[in-house]
Amino acid sequence: MAFDNIDAVQAALGAEGYICGRPLATVVFLALRLGRPLFLEGEAGTGKTEIAKALAAALGRRLIRLQCYEGLDVASAVYEWNFAEQMIAIRTAEATGGADRDALKSELFTEDYLIERPLLQAMRPQPGGAPILLIDELDRTDAPFEAFLLEALSDFQVTIPELGTIKAAEPPIVILTSNRTREVHDALKRRCLYHWVDYPDFDREIAILHARAPQASAALSAEVVAFVQRLRDEDLYKKPGVAETIDWAKCLLALDVVNLSPEVISDTLGALLKYQDDIQKLQNAQAKRILDDARARLTP
Repeated sequence: MAFDNIDAVQAALGAEGYICGRPLATVVFLALRLGRPLFLEGEAGTGKTEIAKALAAALGRRLIRLQCYEGLDVASAVYEWNFAEQMIAIRTAEATGGADRDALKSELFTEDYLIERPLLQAMRPQPGGAPILLIDELDRTDAPFEAFLLEALSDFQVTIPELGTIKAAEPPIVILTSNRTREVHDALKRRCLYHWVDYPDFDREIAILHARAPQASAALSAEVVAFVQRLRDEDLYKKPGVAETIDWAKCLLALDVVNLSPEVISDTLGALLKYQDDIQKLQNAQAKRILDDARARLTP
């Protein structure tokens, strides 16, 4: 067991620049202790992917990432055969009058011609111990791929028809994430521990910003976080996440901004908001109104 208690999880993640609350640290601790996959759901930009990176760094394990997308299939997620190399071997055998057909077939479907994709890689022994397998944005895939994952997450094994079943000698540490663009099937969720990753409160977002953008002054950090948190109260198509808070702060530092102003906000909204309709809502007097409200919240 890598961590003796929940406090050790928080400290280890914090040392990697990931500041999390006790509920998230608790579910990470339990996932590691029980050997269960961890399913993280929440809005985009709230730090779901980053926790896998921080945990891999804290444990000194390899991070293997499967980025999900619509149409993801077994060939992209588990394995495929190196057809180009197989064709070269076939042509070479034909040209030299080499092995007979049956012998050649048995040689072509060996691990020498196997291209391993993330799920198969995660079943292999890794230096330093079992890897962290990040299955990122699972909600972008479809139901058939979810059904395929049930075998992998239940028994930590994958089946290759030509080679048989490959089972992990040491199960990987699995983290799945979803932005909840659609519901993930209950059968998959039941195999996991679950946690909703929400936007952080003011103090924790300040701590995150201090860890990720330490050059920002205390005054500027407070204004940035207060403005972003007040902005999340607005009716926006896509509210800014913690990732956008960090990006915006870094942009302001690059511009040598000391304090926020409506003009600076309007000039840099592209780092904070990603949809034109949302940006349009903050033009002119709106940015000043939200900034004034944010500063009022900072006033004791």
